[in-house]
Amino acid sequence: MQRNKVSTVFTLARVAADLGQDEDALFDIIVDMEPEDGLIWVHGSGDEAYPAFTNDGIDELKERIAAHTAESDLLPPKP
Repeated sequence: MQRNKVSTVFTLARVAADLGQDEDALFDIIVDMEPEDGLIWVHGSGDEAYPAFTNDGIDELKERIAAHTAESDLLPPKP
């Protein structure tokens, strides 16, 4: 049986800060990402859920940022 070997994930806020991007703009990009793309949802108390990325997910997100940036100016660098 294959088991998931992910031991660390990074929140959207952390990834946005590391990449110098706006968190809300990145949220718009990840809406169609799946667990196979390296995105998981971490559920907190109540109805709270936070997107988190594996290392592969961060690489996928970088590719999506590049594609979106090439198509438009939707993601200006964070001031």
